[in-house]
Amino acid sequence: MSVGQFCNRETVIVRKQDSIVEAAKLMREHHVGSIVVVEDSKGVVAPVGILTDRDLVIEILAAELNPDEVAVGDIMSYELLTARASDGLWETLQRMRGKGVRRVPVVDEQGGLAGIISSDDLLEILAGELGELTKLIAREQQREQRVRPPV
Repeated sequence: MSVGQFCNRETVIVRKQDSIVEAAKLMREHHVGSIVVVEDSKGVVAPVGILTDRDLVIEILAAELNPDEVAVGDIMSYELLTARASDGLWETLQRMRGKGVRRVPVVDEQGGLAGIISSDDLLEILAGELGELTKLIAREQQREQRVRPPV
């Protein structure tokens, strides 16, 4: 299973020069906790950072800054972990854990933004797979009772 199969393709984006207030409004409008920061590079829209609701709280509210005077590029996370659409889910989960991040932009072969995947998405996928495994156990028990009835 690849990240590209499961990532959210409707990714909310901003640019570094956009205002924090606009970014926060986009988060509210789209009901998301993060926005991918992009730049146009070599004909593709490439991710260069991420801005989270936590960044807004820690960097703006807690620091008592005027949000009208701060741009996205001033507080976004620059150490960006990305995943290729062809990367495996398990590999991506391990990399996320290693870096301590919950959201990862997904890029295509050219480095352009293809989507985003989060720890919530991975949890949902893995929970579904575990549910299938429990069904297997129940089916095995039913088959056993059919094939080897009690004596």
